[in-house]
Amino acid sequence: MTRRAIGSALYVVGAGLLVYSAATLARSSLARDEARSAWEALEARQAVATVDASFAARASYAVVSGAPLARLIIPRIGLDEIVVEGVDGASLNAGPGHLPGSALPGEPGNSVVSAHRDRHFSDLDGVTVGDTLVTETLSGRVTWVVSSRRVVARGMPALYETPTAVLTLTTCWPVRYFGSAPDRLLIVARPVQRTPRA
Repeated sequence: MTRRAIGSALYVVGAGLLVYSAATLARSSLARDEARSAWEALEARQAVATVDASFAARASYAVVSGAPLARLIIPRIGLDEIVVEGVDGASLNAGPGHLPGSALPGEPGNSVVSAHRDRHFSDLDGVTVGDTLVTETLSGRVTWVVSSRRVVARGMPALYETPTAVLTLTTCWPVRYFGSAPDRLLIVARPVQRTPRA
């Protein structure tokens, strides 16, 4: 094989990788926009419905994989994302994913939300103990304060039982690293204020 052929082959491979990366980012952006539109439609339907139920009772709605579940706001890092149900590839492409089987945000128990370190949680390493997080669901708004931040090995579970509401955010660690990131960053927050949806 000549140098020219090798150079041409490398050029084609490089161009292919660029096209693949651009297509992946475009699909992610489209999925994110679709999740936000679906969330806004859910909020609009909730706003026109006459509901006299309690904060907890209004939280119990059907949760379908890939469906918008909540809005997550982290002021310190400028994050404002729609959390979708599920942690499969398609769900995590649309936004941070709620771990099925964990509590819904604001309900008793541990609510686990995960996202890729190179997309939706790319700045999660900037969150520190004492920071404020906000979740909005069809039930209302919950303000949280970060109570702990730690890095754990891949095999360590993020989901643990708790009688009170806890929000756990997870992503791969180290966040700003090219290559395999086997450990996990866990951000744990506790609720400090609840505002039912009017």
